[in-house]
Amino acid sequence: MELETQETGLVLGIDLGTTSVKVSLYDGKETIQSASCDTHSKFVCSSQPPGAAEQLTSRIMETCESCLRSLDSEKLSRVKRVGITGQMHGCVCWSHSVFDQLELAGASTIVGFNDDLITSSPLITWEDSRCTEDFIASLPTPDTHLRLATGHGCVTLFWLQRNNPEYLEKFTHAGTIMDLLVARLCCLDKPVMGVQNAASWGYFNVSEKSWNKEILTAAGFPVHLLPEVVDPGVIVGQLRSPWHSIPAGCKVGVAMGDLPCSVLPLLQSSSDAVVNIGTSAQLVTSTPAGFDPPKSTPSSTIEYFPFFKGQYLAVAAALTGGNVIADCVSSLCQLAEDFGLSISKEDSYKKFIEKGLEVKDTSVLIRPTLYGERHAPSQRASVENLAPGNMRVGDISRALCRGIITNLHSMMSRDDLIDRGVGRIVGCGSALLRNPVLMQELERVFKMPVVHGQGGDAAQGATMAMLM
Repeated sequence: MELETQETGLVLGIDLGTTSVKVSLYDGKETIQSASCDTHSKFVCSSQPPGAAEQLTSRIMETCESCLRSLDSEKLSRVKRVGITGQMHGCVCWSHSVFDQLELAGASTIVGFNDDLITSSPLITWEDSRCTEDFIASLPTPDTHLRLATGHGCVTLFWLQRNNPEYLEKFTHAGTIMDLLVARLCCLDKPVMGVQNAASWGYFNVSEKSWNKEILTAAGFPVHLLPEVVDPGVIVGQLRSPWHSIPAGCKVGVAMGDLPCSVLPLLQSSSDAVVNIGTSAQLVTSTPAGFDPPKSTPSSTIEYFPFFKGQYLAVAAALTGGNVIADCVSSLCQLAEDFGLSISKEDSYKKFIEKGLEVKDTSVLIRPTLYGERHAPSQRASVENLAPGNMRVGDISRALCRGIITNLHSMMSRDDLIDRGVGRIVGCGSALLRNPVLMQELERVFKMPVVHGQGGDAAQGATMAMLM
């Protein structure tokens, strides 16, 4: 991969993930410092619709500030570019007045990240399931090769327009959580979104690089909220004020999707596939230059998302990943508490993996699709073949990890990979790399060599994209 030589400066990468924020400093060859913090940003209130998955915008931004405070200030003062990435599909709305708060030069933080000072909505995430199959079927057919699903930005805005139009009237802009951060840092009058995230929102034609404005307008969609769209890697502004020792004037790139950024450091050969398991899970392969993606159907298990330099990724994107393991561990903690015992989630997670490693095989079968899948939204989880002696924690751990991998295999199989010329899998993502049971099952189910991806995280990918 060719990276341009930088003017004796560093690149800062920021990943606003589903459960955590990660920041990385990159010198063009390697990551020299990084930090990660959990956001604890889940937002719950009695007025939310069924299936809502929302996060506190301010909490995510505060976590970003905390991560940056842990980095070396001298190194931050040498940053020349900032690359921002994060969770795709999700939607946050805000008012133009947010930028009235950003004129205090020299502040250590970008003010206006407090919800008391600005008008912004919670982040409605990619996990949101308020939009039913019937609701999505009522929407106009998009002019795009990608399907619509609940949790996609334009689908969410359609739901708000039809169910709470007065709420939308408070806002002048909409974008991903990363677009909001870029707009605040650069004081943009109108937000700018990258092609990768626009494609993940729906109603965006990738080949024409344009929103389906005529289709949307005819359906009463609030098109004035949509951002302008540019290619990934494009510089869209500069820091108006110093920020945690990063000097004013530092260049800021358009926000990018976390999937392409996670894959970028790892997908160096067409004979490799990447499996990324964090909160969700993805199996990804490259496509040849000039590839023209086919149109997805509601039942498609493989879709084609924009990558970099006009290329596409072939992606099996599962909603079933580390989130299911986290739910299972939380349930076990609650069960222990019901029996008057106390064990932390961290210790429970370690024990869950430890017991899974003790069980080399199990007859228990778990279909772990607690949240359904985009190609099968009504599908739910099930457990089969329970018998005396196999209801131990180790069996459940092994069966659950196998179920997560088997679900991914059902979306893009070993035969599919071989047909695409793949001979090796590169594994990345926090949930996968911290869980050797998952790694074992990945190799067992796909019957291919599996290697640990070195440096395959979205924050590092964002820095590399800014140097391409």
